[in-house]
Amino acid sequence: MRKDVRILLVGEPKVGKTSLIMSLVSEEFPDEVPLRAEEITIPADVTPERVPTHIVDYSEAEQSDEQLYQEISKANVICIVYSVNNKKSIEKVTSHWIPLINDRTDKDSRVPLILVGNKSDLVEHSSMETILPIMNQYQDIETCVECSAKNLKNISELFYYAQKAVLHPTGPLYCPEEKELKPSCIKSLTRIFKVSDLDNDGILNDNELNFFQRTCFNTPLAPQALEDVKNVVRRNMTDGVKDNGLSLKGFLFLHTLFIQRGRHETTWTVLRRFGYDDDLELTQEYLFPMIKMPPDCTTELNHNAYLFLQSVFDKHDKDRDCALSPEEVKDLFKVFPYMPWGPDVNHTVGTNEQGWITYQGYLSQWTLTTYLDVQRSLEYFGYLGYSIIYEQESQAAAITVTRNKRIDLQKKQTQRSVFRCNVLGDRGSGKSGFLQAFLGKNLQGQRRIREDHKSFYAISTTYVYGQEKYLLVMPDFDFLSEADLACDVVCLVYDINNPSSFEYCAKVYKQYFIDSKTPCVVVAAKSDLHEVRQHYSLSPHEFCRKHKLHPPQPFTCSVTDAPNKDIYTRITTMYGFGLLIPPYVVWYMLSFCDGEYTHFCVSFRSHAHLRCMCASNRCTYCLCQNLLKLELLRSFKHNTSNRVLKAAGLGGGWVWGAPVGGRGGFQLTQQLSAVFNVEGSNFMEVSAEQLIPPERHMAQADLKNSTFWLRASVGATVFAVLGFAMYRALIKQR
Repeated sequence: MRKDVRILLVGEPKVGKTSLIMSLVSEEFPDEVPLRAEEITIPADVTPERVPTHIVDYSEAEQSDEQLYQEISKANVICIVYSVNNKKSIEKVTSHWIPLINDRTDKDSRVPLILVGNKSDLVEHSSMETILPIMNQYQDIETCVECSAKNLKNISELFYYAQKAVLHPTGPLYCPEEKELKPSCIKSLTRIFKVSDLDNDGILNDNELNFFQRTCFNTPLAPQALEDVKNVVRRNMTDGVKDNGLSLKGFLFLHTLFIQRGRHETTWTVLRRFGYDDDLELTQEYLFPMIKMPPDCTTELNHNAYLFLQSVFDKHDKDRDCALSPEEVKDLFKVFPYMPWGPDVNHTVGTNEQGWITYQGYLSQWTLTTYLDVQRSLEYFGYLGYSIIYEQESQAAAITVTRNKRIDLQKKQTQRSVFRCNVLGDRGSGKSGFLQAFLGKNLQGQRRIREDHKSFYAISTTYVYGQEKYLLVMPDFDFLSEADLACDVVCLVYDINNPSSFEYCAKVYKQYFIDSKTPCVVVAAKSDLHEVRQHYSLSPHEFCRKHKLHPPQPFTCSVTDAPNKDIYTRITTMYGFGLLIPPYVVWYMLSFCDGEYTHFCVSFRSHAHLRCMCASNRCTYCLCQNLLKLELLRSFKHNTSNRVLKAAGLGGGWVWGAPVGGRGGFQLTQQLSAVFNVEGSNFMEVSAEQLIPPERHMAQADLKNSTFWLRASVGATVFAVLGFAMYRALIKQR
């Protein structure tokens, strides 16, 4: 809606232009009338539409043609005044004034015109018979008003209609010749109907009509008023009311009726409440509300946004199969001016066996859009009517801006739920396969994806500490920008069957990540193939050991069923848990837990023992198990346990500033005891396949290598105890 209205009065001399303005201001007919009235501004609180109004007079005697042209270009509405008792002034309306105005205005932005018949007190007949053919000939004429400056007849109504012609124009809504709504108006009202149809059954029931009424006019309709409205539609349309609810045809008919009866403001109030401007386009302010985005922060959807998206999904999932078929997706996006999701979305998020987007995949796609392009997400929420249905000031209320990552590192915790993993690797190393495997697609399923339907992203949910998190996996591009490097976790993927593949990973790590705090994971892709020696100076295992990275993680998507997703869960954990413990320590813990890392953080529960498949009882795993049973190590475990418990101050002391004791101390004692029971704990439940190749066994001459694994096991146990104590201390401080 415009912030002000500028009204220009033109016409032949002596028709009463100045008298009309002065009668409006002084509320009496002036004794002396000047040649031209000065510009008058009526405050917003005085006008019916609460908009400041500027009234400008024109005098041929005092102003030049150039000044007239300037005033025409600045006017929002022009009143052409004629005298009802002067036929020449009426003829001049069509012969001079309307052509002059049309010549000075653009065809696409014509100014609305109002014909004003003054001096109605001097005649007993009306001039409407003469004026109606003129109104039918020129579409720019909004209305015609007969008035009298002397008797103050229809003076206020004249300027009210002038305001109304600007604020609630008929032109964009209605075609007088066809006597029906214009296509753009029908399109806008159809979207409003679909947004208001909360259950998507094609009709507006009483609850939905009341919600619509309250949203647009801040007051509900009485039950009898609702019935009266539906009865009006029933009398004029056969299918306007269905199942005691208002159909789309009935909804459009009501607005046609409002416009035909001169109540344009009713339809415009509805349109503007749903974000439309005077051209029936959604405004930039509605689609793109301001949102502050500090550097090094990300955007996520909040709880209310997910509830809204859930309601939209339920609204369009007509067969209740927890997935959206292509027809259901099209129906969902009918309120959009274009189709926002392409075929690549089906290979970006999770789908069912039919290739339809599942409920979880649907939420993941919205999460991805918000993370990558929050402005587009705001636009989409605007089309769906989030701010209207949830009665918010704007759809920016659906967005949460996370805090700076540096603050997460300082506070050793994060509140984020979306983590970004960049997958880097040489061409042909298996990056695309790694992305699609995250969505549960094996190699055979990936080969069926068309080239033009492939996606650059993959997003799904994983569980970290029992909480659902979103992991966004992205491949690298030819050029790594600062945004690409500012991710949460990096996956360096190489092909074990390509001798030149690992060199790319090593160079990227040394160039970009060797001094950064970004956790890095090396993934040995295509592990189902024969492993060849890499041409790089160091083997992948040696490189990882040198830079304190976890050994390369074997991965393959060449399986009959869905690929294993444990590696993605570990990747998600690396950022959140890595805030407390160095990343390489996290990875050792996760490897020893064999994916059951959640138990480490929650209750240190042990699971079933892994059994060694070695028959000689001389592999690393068997030797470590035998060494753990020695009395010397049992004594070491006992002494270490006592020292840690003493340091924790179970008698009522402090652990890193956190008071412990009483019932909490007893629980800590139990949990620490469970940790130090290494023989039955999570940390030694690791198969030979995870630590060394299955063919390799340990001879007596290689006993030093066995000592390394023993130290690693004990070291992991100590780190687990210290990490848990720190975790409990932080919880106590909160």
